[in-house]
Amino acid sequence: MSNESGNSSGTSVSRVRGRVVGVPKRCWCGELVVSLMSKSAANPYRRYYRCAFAVERKLSNDNHTYKWVDEALVDEIEALTCRISRLEHTILAESVEEKKKKLAELEMKLEVEVFARV
Repeated sequence: MSNESGNSSGTSVSRVRGRVVGVPKRCWCGELVVSLMSKSAANPYRRYYRCAFAVERKLSNDNHTYKWVDEALVDEIEALTCRISRLEHTILAESVEEKKKKLAELEMKLEVEVFARV
């Protein structure tokens, strides 16, 4: 097991390739990421994601993907919240545009009726 599991700042930073946002699927090296459980005294039973290659070779303090599951899920929720916000804004904008079009159509119909009566 990696001795990084005792590191409470075990963020999703792959120091060579950059930060992984959300739940990591693959490491920068191309290997799948697996879910493991910490056995350290500092973080007992805390789950984390780790590069399968690094786990297989029992690497530690390397640049392969390592991220706590709870941090990954918080990142995922924050990303989804931003996406939902953008979608709501898009839907609202589309709704306003549709209402403007309907209003313009009604104005045209009223103008035609007014001119027909006059």
